[in-house]
Amino acid sequence: MNNQNVIAIEGLTFRYDGTSVLEEVNLTIGEREFVWVVGPNGGGKTTLLKLILGLLKPQKGRVAVFGRAPQQARPRVGYMPQQARLDIQFPIDAMDIVLMGRLGAGVRPGPYRGHDRAIARQALREVGLEDLRRQPFSKLSGGQQRRLLIARALASEPELLLLDEPTANLDLAVERELFELLRTLNQRLTIVMVSHDPAFVSQFVERVVCVNRRVMVHPTCDVEEGMMSELYGRQVKLVRHEQHNARGEQS
Repeated sequence: MNNQNVIAIEGLTFRYDGTSVLEEVNLTIGEREFVWVVGPNGGGKTTLLKLILGLLKPQKGRVAVFGRAPQQARPRVGYMPQQARLDIQFPIDAMDIVLMGRLGAGVRPGPYRGHDRAIARQALREVGLEDLRRQPFSKLSGGQQRRLLIARALASEPELLLLDEPTANLDLAVERELFELLRTLNQRLTIVMVSHDPAFVSQFVERVVCVNRRVMVHPTCDVEEGMMSELYGRQVKLVRHEQHNARGEQS
């Protein structure tokens, strides 16, 4: 793997209205890494993603994405937020939603070009939803809606994919399918994902970034019940499933 840093954070501190959310954060993420970000609610996970996106600015320290300021690197970053601001009753189909991702690639609002539609259709194909491109968003299942939002992020043709709780409230079978998709995308993309679920994630990623005001980085093999309980402040039970890790090895 190329050791060039996709994300480099040095001495970062961030506060909301004087309240410290992140303190002295140092973190580097390389090309085509698949990194799991975990921590309690309010611990700073989503804030960390927004700082990487350049939606927030630290009071101290620096953030570089592809060696540049986050705002300058944003066209190379795809983002799936935790809560999609979509009215499910609004008459919009899957293709229209994915085309929204082209706006993040610098395309101006207005009629989309054939080139943009071809890229959106390819994104739908990658997530297995091309045949449902004319399906209303409200008619898709929860797992299909999540895949569609990933396709919207892919439509910006990113090199870095940030995902905030992509598997929340999905059943285990759908969650497994989604991780298989992400593992495939990881062959060409760097992926940083926030998730509370260690049962599957720890078998797909190589490093876990623990966020609770401060940030600690561990290899995934070090993830254990004691560490997770300390992070969340309560007893946490890990469930291991037979699966393959990012290198295709059985665990």
